[in-house]
Amino acid sequence: MRFSTRGRYGLKAMFVLAQHYGKGPLPLKQVAENQGISEAYLEQLIGELRKSGLVKSVRGAQGGYLLGKAPEKITVGDIIRVLEGPIAPADCVVADDADICDQADRCVTRLIWERVRDSVSEVLDSVSLADMLAQASEIQGGSPQCQPISQ
Repeated sequence: MRFSTRGRYGLKAMFVLAQHYGKGPLPLKQVAENQGISEAYLEQLIGELRKSGLVKSVRGAQGGYLLGKAPEKITVGDIIRVLEGPIAPADCVVADDADICDQADRCVTRLIWERVRDSVSEVLDSVSLADMLAQASEIQGGSPQCQPISQ
């Protein structure tokens, strides 16, 4: 199972917004520059995150984006599901598409895919943006992308 740039870049952007939490809106250009992501691409991702309520936008000269909830209330799983869709290694284990295969109820491999789905979901749902911030402070010196944006 591999996540696309949508999920990976969206998570990076949300991490930057979490670093800036409580300090007001952050221009998208700064988020994009901080993470080395195309601003146009990031705009698409932020739009979806905004529609889901994970991000809020503020218009005007001092406008930008900020988290829609506190960092401890947003999990990696929340972000990935908005940007990637359901977490499922195979179509037969997507909750809404359980009947996509006429052999699903007697398929031995489906049991494996369910376990993979459940394990990945458990990990993603157990890590919040606040947890990521705490982990980043432990490795702060190692990566310039862990450095908070100053305005």
